[in-house]
Amino acid sequence: MTKAEIVSNISDQLGIDKADVQATVEKFMEEVKTSLESGENVYLRGFGSFIIKTRAKKTGRNISKNTAVIIPAHNIPAFKPAKVFVSGVKSKVAVK
Repeated sequence: MTKAEIVSNISDQLGIDKADVQATVEKFMEEVKTSLESGENVYLRGFGSFIIKTRAKKTGRNISKNTAVIIPAHNIPAFKPAKVFVSGVKSKVAVK
């Protein structure tokens, strides 16, 4: 599902203009991004958490030159779904 499809579905279900829904979705994503960039996690009860994970320093490999490369410690954004979210997906999505 794309962002456009999400906006369209919300607009149809709530009877709100697509432009207003688009602006709301864009602002939500901007707020999540801004919070994570400032070091704050975002917790959405019943949905999940947008968190910052710290990756430790490690040694990688440049396979084209066959040399070792040091990858410094760094932070990455991550999403951790809520237990309700996970159990809903497990019960409703068929295994392929």
